[in-house]
Amino acid sequence: MPRELVTVAPRTPGFREYAEPPLGDTQIRIRTEFAAPKHGTEMVSYRAGHTGRRYDAAWGCFMPVLLSPGAEQTFRPAPLGNMAIGVVTEVGAAVTEFSVGDRVFGHLPIRETHTVEAGRVDLLPAGLTPPAAVCLDPLVMALPLREGNVRLGDRVAVFGLGAIGQMAVQLARLAGADQVIAVDPIKARRDLALALGADATLDPLAGDVGQAIRELTVPASRQHEPAAPFPHVVGGYTDRPTQWGQRGVDVAVEVSGNPAALHEAIRATRFGGTVCVISFYGRDASGVHLGYEFHLNQLTLVSVRAESLPARDYPAWDLHRLADLGLRWLLNGRVRTEGIVSPVVPFDESAAAYAAIDRHPEQFIKLGITFP
Repeated sequence: MPRELVTVAPRTPGFREYAEPPLGDTQIRIRTEFAAPKHGTEMVSYRAGHTGRRYDAAWGCFMPVLLSPGAEQTFRPAPLGNMAIGVVTEVGAAVTEFSVGDRVFGHLPIRETHTVEAGRVDLLPAGLTPPAAVCLDPLVMALPLREGNVRLGDRVAVFGLGAIGQMAVQLARLAGADQVIAVDPIKARRDLALALGADATLDPLAGDVGQAIRELTVPASRQHEPAAPFPHVVGGYTDRPTQWGQRGVDVAVEVSGNPAALHEAIRATRFGGTVCVISFYGRDASGVHLGYEFHLNQLTLVSVRAESLPARDYPAWDLHRLADLGLRWLLNGRVRTEGIVSPVVPFDESAAAYAAIDRHPEQFIKLGITFP
């Protein structure tokens, strides 16, 4: 029987056998060739398990999950994985858009075969490799940083250099940023960010990264600026302009999922700047101190998410437009993917590799999985 990668226990991946259902008229069967998990959001769920709360779309907030009196929340194995590429082996009687032998890709879990509605996948474009195809998801997740309003000549810092962060570095440059600073404690990720277009990188474990970014972003014309003029006083209120208001980045992009990084992103942003938050933090965000720079520097904190619909600028932009743009940029090379999918392991080793993402993140950027 075919196998799939699932959580067999909290923070424990393993294999489970399954039986494929009969093929429906509007369905196709796929033999998987390549797959990848989603390290950020998926890993939060993998680590935390049941939180006791779920998002209620009708209320627009998280609500408690109510259990029957005396009932207990039980663990259920859950599929793992985000995207997969494979070959069509069967097509339903009513399917006209695919033929046996076509290579397709889409948002699918990590398993050896798939039986899905034909509309769930797309043809793999010629020239798009499987490792590049699974990078479509992190690219689409990074594209909402456009809502952070990066403009020509801006200084930008990207916190977190996983797959989405590596995309954010490139997108900031494409948006016209003059200076892109990339922040991550893992050297291999910093090195890749430099190769993909960052101007400088910082290790947040090496010191005060917020201060370091401010030192990197002092305009040359203001490095020896004299003290601000004597302030005006009206009715006891002091109108004192911020002397070093241009120190710091114009936009900080937080994509690490680490609350401490969100605090440093706030600390690194100039007076009146923007902190664009792509990350999902799970249950809490301890370590974010809103009584410091956030309170005094008139910062704009923007939460962005590709799948929170409708988008702020809908109908001009929607999820389909983001995906279409991302796919075109992957195909024409405007966004690069070399080095992002690493390491790549065979399916038989995927359970051990998935567990290592949690325990040894320094070994991974985005895990790729091959199938025989």
